[in-house]
Amino acid sequence: MECGTSSRSERHAAIIKDASWFSQFRNGCNPWMARYVYALIFLFANLLAWAARDYGHGALSEMERLRVCAGKSNCLGAEGVLRVSLGCFVFFMIMFVSTVGTSKLWDPRDAWHSGWWFAKIVLWIALTILTFFIPSTIIRLYGEIAHFGAGVFLLIQLISIISFITWLNDCCLSDERAERCHIHVMLIATAAYVICIVGIILMYIWYAPEASCLLNIFFITWTLVLLQLMTSISLHPKVNGGFLTPGLMGLYVVFLCWCAIRSEPAGESCNKKAEASKRTDWLTIISFVVALLTIVIATFSTGIDSQCFQFRKSEKESEDDVPYGYGFFHFVFATGAMYFAMLLIGWNTHHAIRKWTIDVGWTSTWVRVVNEWLAVCVYLWMLVAPIILKWRQNAEAT
Repeated sequence: MECGTSSRSERHAAIIKDASWFSQFRNGCNPWMARYVYALIFLFANLLAWAARDYGHGALSEMERLRVCAGKSNCLGAEGVLRVSLGCFVFFMIMFVSTVGTSKLWDPRDAWHSGWWFAKIVLWIALTILTFFIPSTIIRLYGEIAHFGAGVFLLIQLISIISFITWLNDCCLSDERAERCHIHVMLIATAAYVICIVGIILMYIWYAPEASCLLNIFFITWTLVLLQLMTSISLHPKVNGGFLTPGLMGLYVVFLCWCAIRSEPAGESCNKKAEASKRTDWLTIISFVVALLTIVIATFSTGIDSQCFQFRKSEKESEDDVPYGYGFFHFVFATGAMYFAMLLIGWNTHHAIRKWTIDVGWTSTWVRVVNEWLAVCVYLWMLVAPIILKWRQNAEAT
């Protein structure tokens, strides 16, 4: 048995090394290439959901023939987004169930994950079409569940980002790199703090031009307070976390604050940018395309980061181990399907969104704000948890 699996692993490695990218795609032997194919499927699902929302009403006359759409103006639009999202979600959940627990490259489930593309593309298309035959009641129920699933995606993404920041800090401060990376760490941390301060100043100028803009002033000022709090705790002698991690976390929370205020609906006197975005010009279209690509990239990068969610590390990695967790990868994409649905409908199934806009509405604003505050809480807990747990262990020992 060991001889058979070893020879199979060697053939697998030989194909990846010598074959062309098309041969690897056709033979389904390269899990690294498979990631990009799944990302393309996810991107097409995003584009189809956007088309159903912005241009679906033009095709409503044809959709009237479907019994579930008869006499309903919202069979496409926001509901169309949820239908496409449901098809994408079911597809990746099927992939999750069928690949979770795969650990070796010679496992048959590895071939299913990395190959069988024609069958899987047909499966995704069939599931997407089938969702348009589902009654609206079930679609609305899925829309409510998608709020929770999108929140799970944001939490996974948050933990992944914080884990990457702490890994980068530990890598730079390790004994073998500390002296060599000292200057680089100081430059990156200084640049991060400068960008944070400049970003906060610009948000005051753009989004709090008057004293009556109390909510925006609160969001921006509280972000500044959180930045100071993270820095103070990180530099505490008992924590000794340095400047790099709070600086990079500061970039993240400032970005979330900016996204939150940008999500405020047009017509608000304190959001001149949203008022200016009422016109659908080339800048609006580019912003929408960039936001759509950002969703795909964020889902892709989070999906391959299963290491930070492993509670028990494997003692030794072998050459025939899978390069990333297949089950976790597909689970992230499944929750990402719910997430892009919420962004396209503004986290509100009854909220109408203009063309070429994404993640707009007061619900979107508060989701971003809560995500920012949660990010700070998780980061601070990661700083103080070792000290608190050590103190508890010493207290129990005595």
